[in-house]
Amino acid sequence: MTQKEAGARATRLARASAPVIVVGLDGSPTSWDAFSWAAGEATRSNGSLVAVYITPMVDPVALYGEASGYAAVEQARDEVAAELKDQAEQRARDLGVHLRFVRERGDPAPAIMRLAKSVSADLIVVGRSAKMLHHLAGSLGRRLIARNDAPVIAVVP
Repeated sequence: MTQKEAGARATRLARASAPVIVVGLDGSPTSWDAFSWAAGEATRSNGSLVAVYITPMVDPVALYGEASGYAAVEQARDEVAAELKDQAEQRARDLGVHLRFVRERGDPAPAIMRLAKSVSADLIVVGRSAKMLHHLAGSLGRRLIARNDAPVIAVVP
């Protein structure tokens, strides 16, 4: 084995053992707090970060019967996703963290769990919900923790 091949093998092994952290990101202040915490953990552990933005499967337009508004809703979602991706990539660059941004559709808890499983995540990080209904009915963090598929941190600002 040449020195170059040995170096490449060592790099692959280091990446394989580096932790993967999945963080839910929706643009809310609490999700940015979760992102910051997860990025710090990725820095401390020499890991990588996967930020996931999830849009609901049910279209609000479908509920009101306005088919003509579907394209506008999708365009707005695309713009939000692009803006979040740009902001997340900039923050990750500033912190020196490797980031992958993913957009998913569906219910947040199962979508995050599917993604976490697909990337072999070592940790899932979400922000605490600020909505009163979530405190009564169950927040994303509680739903993820209840599944017990992977370690979950709910960041409370």
